[in-house]
Amino acid sequence: MTPFEKLLYPLIAIALGFIIDMLFGDPEGIPHPVMLIGKLIGALEKLFRKWFPKSRGGEIAAGGVMFFVVALICFAVPAALLWLCYSLTPILGVAVEALMCWQILATKSLRDACMKVFRAIKRGNIAKARYYVSRIVGRDTENLDEGGIIRASVETAAENTCDGSVAPLIFLVLGGAPLGWLYKAVNTMDSMVGYVDEPYKNFGLIPARADDVFNFFPARISALLMLVSGFILNFNVSNGRKIFKRDRYNHKSPNSGQTESVCAGLLGIQLGGSASYRGIVHMKKTIGDPIRSIEPKDIDRSCRLLYNTALLSAVLFIGIRLALALALLPR
Repeated sequence: MTPFEKLLYPLIAIALGFIIDMLFGDPEGIPHPVMLIGKLIGALEKLFRKWFPKSRGGEIAAGGVMFFVVALICFAVPAALLWLCYSLTPILGVAVEALMCWQILATKSLRDACMKVFRAIKRGNIAKARYYVSRIVGRDTENLDEGGIIRASVETAAENTCDGSVAPLIFLVLGGAPLGWLYKAVNTMDSMVGYVDEPYKNFGLIPARADDVFNFFPARISALLMLVSGFILNFNVSNGRKIFKRDRYNHKSPNSGQTESVCAGLLGIQLGGSASYRGIVHMKKTIGDPIRSIEPKDIDRSCRLLYNTALLSAVLFIGIRLALALALLPR
């Protein structure tokens, strides 16, 4: 393939994958490749915990080795498969890579999951709303009241605007599906083992820090794009900018607070605060000002913000890669 084709074909695949994700999300009943990554993480965790000493250093080393093995597999397998497909015919390569890109992105599935919570609350079924929110957050949900459920859903939509939409698009544009799956693996490892409590305090240290590194720039780019989306949606952009500057580090994660602060400011609500994880209450700072009380409609607003930001990201990043591809055309 020519340098132009090497840039163009993955670009077509990314665009197709994005469109498929926005239209169909992750259909229920169809196994998702992330499940395989999860099983790989679980198997390697058991293996390396046995191999390494039961000390702080041994657990950190075990988690680090697991991280590099999972990351390598999740990059190398898609890369090898795509090399084979593109070697046979570009059409097959584009088709397979488009399917991979679709599975990496999670915009519609995130929106659908949050809107299930919204609809359950609107019907007055708090028990059902707790169940739905328990499927998308890591905190304990059995004692959440309506406000707590809404807050958890909005925070999830805001944080995953980066993790599920903007960041995957950035890595896809930079390195195609193999780099996208590497990012997905890093994100999955953080979700499974990146906790500050036992038994993952030491084992999950390197996976959690790696996720912080991978999301550092995407989180900040996501926050800026959310402000632009807020302007398009006629949200309170000036307050969004204010809260972003003031509260973006009011979170234990150096990245999650970037998008959560923008969302809180745009909607004029307060997010954050203490939450229980695995039975342990974690004291956390608040994000934003309670200009008004949080309400169910804020879940819908955060989902609209998610979709608009995803569309802006796709147009911007795909446009940049297309311009680079066109620059390589023979003159």
